[in-house]
Parts: sequence; C-alpha cells; structure tokens
Amino acid sequence: MATQKATAKYVRVAPNKVRQLTRLIVGAPVADAENVLAFSDKGAAQPLLKVLRSAMANAENNAEPALDLDSLVVKEAYANEGPTLKRFQPRAMGRASPIRKRTSHITVVLSDNR
Repeated sequence: MATQKATAKYVRVAPNKVRQLTRLIVGAPVADAENVLAFSDKGAAQPLLKVLRSAMANAENNAEPALDLDSLVVKEAYANEGPTLKRFQPRAMGRASPIRKRTSHITVVLSDNR
C-alpha cells in the first residue's frame, strides 16, 4: 500500500478549527474530500484544501510508480499545535489581557486502496 503525505507548518489558524474539518475528510476519496473543503464556509478549509491538493500532486509526481488519483483516499488528516503568538490587549484601569494567536501544523496522508 503506497502513501503520500503533505504538510503545512505555521498556518495562522487555531488547530481546533482545522480539526473540525479533518474529521469530515478522513476515510473519504480525494475527490469527495476536495469537494467538501471547496464548498465549506469555514475559514480553515482553505489551508486544509491547499495541503490536500499538495498531497495529491505529490502522489501524482513524486511517487514511484505514480499513483492513480481516482483510487486515493485520505488515510490520515491531522492538525498539531504550532507556536503561539502572544499579544496583549489594553483593558480598563491600566490592566492588560493576554491574547493567544494560535498556529497549526497541518498534515494530510493519502493512500491507495490496494
């Protein structure tokens, strides 16, 4: 069973938001997963779709022998936590509140049905 993988690091979307979408595409054929992400309203769908298309291109161009895109399914898709950007928001009476801008490392693994 041949697999291909693609990763995007330091994506400025919280991992929890990406994980909502990864649950939808795991186990689906790549054409169905692409449609789900292309028509999703969520902002995290764009970077995840980009990683999925990158993994499809890797399967087509970098695998030996080249994998057939029609037989590929999403074997794994996950979003790990990247470094957090720490910022502060001014509040009343001279106080400050922390703001955590989270980042994600998104990985998609494709596999053929063999």
